[in-house]
Amino acid sequence: MTSARRTGIAACGLLFLLTPLTVLVVVRHGAPLPGDLALHRWPLDHRPPVAVAAARAVTATGTGVLPYALAVVAGLIAGRNSRQRRYATAATLAVLLIGQGVRYGLMAAVARPRPDAVDWATTASGHSFPSGHTATSALTAGLLIWAVLTRSRLSAARFTVALIALWAVAVGLSRVYLGVHWASDVLGGWLFAALWLALASLATAPLVRTLGTFGPPPTRDSLSRTQLP
Repeated sequence: MTSARRTGIAACGLLFLLTPLTVLVVVRHGAPLPGDLALHRWPLDHRPPVAVAAARAVTATGTGVLPYALAVVAGLIAGRNSRQRRYATAATLAVLLIGQGVRYGLMAAVARPRPDAVDWATTASGHSFPSGHTATSALTAGLLIWAVLTRSRLSAARFTVALIALWAVAVGLSRVYLGVHWASDVLGGWLFAALWLALASLATAPLVRTLGTFGPPPTRDSLSRTQLP
């Protein structure tokens, strides 16, 4: 099975998950979904000042300038020469910026209210579904992971990939812990980001083929196989 086919199947699966979740939120007029209330109430009784400060620090990394700076870093990592770095940086920024535009449109269309402000442990604005911080950090993490894997094989970069993924997960969980999102908002943010990254991979595949040299370096075994008669 080709990589494009696997990505297409993944995109269909993610769309299959995100669509009914979104419809359910709309049909219930933004009311909490099963499990939302329990996951919202637990942090209210488990918020020592140190944990709240840590959660605020983590959640702050999911918005503002940092995600866009990291998208630029992803492009610079991915390119092997100045031409590739220019194209890769433009592509990573475009994926993040256009994805943000689509997310804002979805948020406005669903218009889900946030949990009661009395439960918030940080400031927040706008609608609730899908979670903006969650989607932004997951999109950025996906771009960084792609960039790392263009320069190194997964077997050699597992620790780095795991750290990047854990950062995105931590940002999403911090939104629930701080009381500004329902858990289903965070789930929606993760699904949206994964779907958008899959679609971006399909859309940019022709550019990657044109540039020709993206991808992890060949292993010794693969080089020896190509030299066989």
